[in-house]
Amino acid sequence: MDNDSNNKEQLDEIRKQLTLANNDVREGEQAYFCDARPVVVEPYRGILERFANWARSESLWILGFGTGCGAIELRPLMTSRYDMYRFGIQPRPTPRQAGVFVIGGYASVKTMKRIVRSYEQMQGPKFVVGLGSCTINGGMYWDSYNTINRLDHYIPVDVYIAGCMPRPEALLAGFNALKAKIRAGECDGMNKYAQNFDWYKANQKQIIKHWEMPDYNW
Repeated sequence: MDNDSNNKEQLDEIRKQLTLANNDVREGEQAYFCDARPVVVEPYRGILERFANWARSESLWILGFGTGCGAIELRPLMTSRYDMYRFGIQPRPTPRQAGVFVIGGYASVKTMKRIVRSYEQMQGPKFVVGLGSCTINGGMYWDSYNTINRLDHYIPVDVYIAGCMPRPEALLAGFNALKAKIRAGECDGMNKYAQNFDWYKANQKQIIKHWEMPDYNW
């Protein structure tokens, strides 16, 4: 009986360490959100993974998160002149339907919480594209008290597209670069987020003063 009791206590302690308290959410709402930490997803072996990466690269369903002027360049891609659909790129309205998160323009402290929430609600595998100079180093707002200078300190970024604002041709080049990285198996941001979860959360909570959301909310 003593051994069974000790084993149960050890299992309870392990479960406690592997779950998130969601202390920042009101008690009545904590059950609405996931309390499990993200886990690393191992790739398939050999040709199966190469085929999966090819299929992923040819079907990019994007979620556009336009925080500033850079996002305006996404619209011309849908016209017949640029026709992003021929590259397998399709916009989607919600995070759960999308596999590519495109963040266009500066990221402010106020919108960072929404960026984190949207990223975590996306299904995997998922990829992130930073559109414009503001996502790289803050751009013209680099010394503002209310903007983020390094987006990849808060969520993983697979491809940055430089420019203020980058033209539609640059966006297409960026998407083609993303497709090449996916086919090569080099876009592992989702697993990077799981492996460095505590570091990302510490950075997020350092700038977001009123968290009031689950630590992990997919």
